[in-house]
Amino acid sequence: MLFKDRLEVWNPGSLPPTLTLDRLKGPHPSVPANPLIAEPMYLAKYIERMGTGIRDMIERCRAAGLSEPGFKVEGGVWVTTIRRKAAMADVTPEVTPEVTPEVTPEVLQMLSVVTGEMSRAEIMQALGLSDEKHFREHYQQVAVAAGLLEMTRPETPQSPRQKYRLTERGRVAIRAKGDRRDG
Repeated sequence: MLFKDRLEVWNPGSLPPTLTLDRLKGPHPSVPANPLIAEPMYLAKYIERMGTGIRDMIERCRAAGLSEPGFKVEGGVWVTTIRRKAAMADVTPEVTPEVTPEVTPEVLQMLSVVTGEMSRAEIMQALGLSDEKHFREHYQQVAVAAGLLEMTRPETPQSPRQKYRLTERGRVAIRAKGDRRDG
């Protein structure tokens, strides 16, 4: 998602147990999620060296005069945040509170149908959707990564009994949607 001050790239996935976010910033072994894809990418020179991607991103951001990218893993989603340079006109002396990020109409629509704890199938049915991949990529993962929706079983994201519920941030986004509609 592209925001005024940053780019956020969300992908499904998590770190292997042998790595931490801090460890990724220094030399570390390559632990590709799919070695059958990683090796041909390396041999075709699409990647320079396995295990250096994060360090390369940090170095390229610094070379471009940007701050170090942010990385987090939350609810089975990997989020990379690259902040843009602040123009002098964008800098204000007062401190402003964090505001709810831009939320897509699809995600707002999904949040409005979530009541209590619901399975993915129940949410899809309430929305009248049938394409699981589209739902996961454009609704569910976006909402989870934005902290609007949370898993009831975050320790086992693939559980067949996994359900989702609104977070306080999700409830605020729904109220804000109603306020904009009323105004």
